Amino acid sequence: MSEISDRSLSYDREFLRELMVRMMTVNRFEERIHELFGQGLVHGTMHLCIGEEATGVGTGAALKKDDYMLATHRGHGHALGRGVDIRAMMAEMLGRAGGTNHGKGGSMHICDFDNGILGANGIVGANGPIACGAALTIKMKKIPDRVCAAYLGDGASNEGAILESMNLAAAWDLPVMFILTNNTYGLSTPIERAVRNTDLAQRAAAFGFPAWECDGNDVLAVYETVKKARDYVIAEKGPVLVVEHTYRTSGHSKSDKNLYRSQEEIRYWEEQNPIIRFRSFLLEKGIFSQEEIDGMGKEADQAVQDAVDYGMSCPEPFADSLERDVYAGEYAGVYGGGFDAGFGTGREA
Repeated sequence: MSEISDRSLSYDREFLRELMVRMMTVNRFEERIHELFGQGLVHGTMHLCIGEEATGVGTGAALKKDDYMLATHRGHGHALGRGVDIRAMMAEMLGRAGGTNHGKGGSMHICDFDNGILGANGIVGANGPIACGAALTIKMKKIPDRVCAAYLGDGASNEGAILESMNLAAAWDLPVMFILTNNTYGLSTPIERAVRNTDLAQRAAAFGFPAWECDGNDVLAVYETVKKARDYVIAEKGPVLVVEHTYRTSGHSKSDKNLYRSQEEIRYWEEQNPIIRFRSFLLEKGIFSQEEIDGMGKEADQAVQDAVDYGMSCPEPFADSLERDVYAGEYAGVYGGGFDAGFGTGREA
């Protein structure tokens, strides 16, 4: 892993602080819902993104508030990085009426129209076609300065829906950003066993559009790369691929016992955790003191605890609401707010 660039010194101190707090919040959120699942309070399944915190936070910071975004089944970090209200997210995890989907969607179906999140789903690669539809809306309505970012994983990069979507986006010059989170495993299959050419950035060349790639465990590298890629989409009015190289130290899902990789491999990547790396950098450069960073951790802990308290206080969905929220005409708003809505603009000093 490369070291975090000194370019971070050109950023506003508050911007760097918020990056750290958001990554810590994602991490604490994942750890807490893991505990709640064990207590039988989170139903269904869930997919944690521990170790990948920089991808969701760095990407979310580079997108603008009006941009569209589609998350994957491993989308908690995507949503929190984008600015979804953490309390509403926790309520959704707990299946409560105060959730982002009124307690009907659960872990894999976080959406927040107020923050541009059109939804998430558990179908691998399904974001591609939906992103093309959203991007076509942007193009046909001639909406300026807006893109649609679609997250996918290295496993999804082999799905026909993604490859067809890349071709369609290129043929129709659609403003789609394909954000490929390469955590090197498709469930339990290492990437080198799934593809002959592991350089996933080359996928874009087949469809005639550019690709950027970055160290996905360096939150500033993610932010800067996505920001440049977004600028290209706006200027050239066509798609791009962004490959963010990272690693999930958590299992694929709750049924995953991590028997397909060694503890040594996991420990190595735990030491490369983006929060640890960013903390070390901020301390070494004297941007923040250890006491200040500890305070950020306490702030994240409190946000998660407040979210749990709120979620537990919400009622379960009422039976008479079963058929509501099915058709678009019934949309009455979803939750949003949580973090500063202006965060996604990026604040260079």
